[in-house]
Amino acid sequence: MLSNFTRNVPAMVGTAVLLLCLICALFAPWIAPYDPIIQNTSNRLKGPTKDHWLGTDDFGRDILSRVIYGSRTTMLVGAVATGIGFTLGTLFGVMGGFTGGKVDQVTMRAMDILLSFPYILLAIVIMALLGPGISNLMIAIGVSRVPIFARVSRSVVLSIKNNEYIESARSLGVGDSRILATHVLPNVFPPLIVQGTASLAEAVVTAASLNFLGLGIQPPTPDWGAMVSDGRRYIFDKYYIPLFPGLAITVVVLSMNLVGDWLRDVLDPRQRHLI
Repeated sequence: MLSNFTRNVPAMVGTAVLLLCLICALFAPWIAPYDPIIQNTSNRLKGPTKDHWLGTDDFGRDILSRVIYGSRTTMLVGAVATGIGFTLGTLFGVMGGFTGGKVDQVTMRAMDILLSFPYILLAIVIMALLGPGISNLMIAIGVSRVPIFARVSRSVVLSIKNNEYIESARSLGVGDSRILATHVLPNVFPPLIVQGTASLAEAVVTAASLNFLGLGIQPPTPDWGAMVSDGRRYIFDKYYIPLFPGLAITVVVLSMNLVGDWLRDVLDPRQRHLI
């Protein structure tokens, strides 16, 4: 796997960008040159200079510092929301696919109902019910991703649960819990990991969209989506205000997709002969 990774330049670039974003998130207080919240109206709407590399916003706050701190909310919301979707979706999908019968029918019909809504609309509805805030934002995005993971895990379980090695295990008296742990889940996780990287990118975009609309993280907490929303009024004369947080979203999402493409090629047996 490591040799395949070193030959894949896009995956290496994507990983480097994500590591840089993670470092910024973890060490933001030491990396950021200014406090991202403190206002300085005497420096408002200043273009990029040697003191403020990316300029200042309409409150005189350093944009570079706010972009660095914004990586914290981006990585946290993306990771936790994807974790919620991954955990609940895998639980429902494996339970329905392995048990079958009415459990499978009820579970999948519930997933179908959730899938009938565009995930961004579903997240907006959940946010409207729960209210704004970072915790509710992570829950809303996570719940909107549950049906995807449930469908993927169920499809894998259905394709393997009647295989001969599982029937042999049953004939030897092996319990369902052990069969799930030793035979089913190891086959379920590879496609779910690939789906997880795609969902992570989608979670970042969804979080930025909800924050752009003012439904997620509230001011003055730095967030890339909210920064784009605040700067859209100045897009023609102070373009740098929405430009840099928008570029940050684009680069991070692109990097996640590049890493996801590499994982798909490595973990999908049908792709291994192409590597």
